[in-house]
Amino acid sequence: MGLRDGDGWVRCDCGGHHWGLYGAAGLLLVRRDTPEPHVLLQLRAEWTHGGGTWALPGGALDSHEDSIAAAKREAFEEVGIHEHHLTVVHTFSDDHGPWRYDTVIAHCHGDANAGIANAESADLHWVHIDSVHTYELHPGFASAWPSLHPLVVASLE
Repeated sequence: MGLRDGDGWVRCDCGGHHWGLYGAAGLLLVRRDTPEPHVLLQLRAEWTHGGGTWALPGGALDSHEDSIAAAKREAFEEVGIHEHHLTVVHTFSDDHGPWRYDTVIAHCHGDANAGIANAESADLHWVHIDSVHTYELHPGFASAWPSLHPLVVASLE
């Protein structure tokens, strides 16, 4: 494992505080082996930023990482997904000026052996893509979902 130097808060142009000195990234994993596409949602543990809400496995980028590497690392740390289960198809950036969150959209077949791998996850659900909005979502994910949903649909074509 490389240098872990990305943890910390950034105040950005939007006026908010965001986690990740070099930005942050998460993995939007789309399951392709079911009759209808499902995505993996993580219930964030109460003690985490946005605890008690549903989001994607993800977190701070380190200075030496790109968004795809960080999203894969975080998915392994939080939900135990090995990168050989993933096929990356797109990256969506929510850019706030000095800080951004990149959502890495990837496909998998099967459940990718996803399971709670550390204390940041309280639960995991595979959720139909048309039902994601019915969950109590982390505010950042909730604001990005209207842009992410059509990208997920387009990735399936």
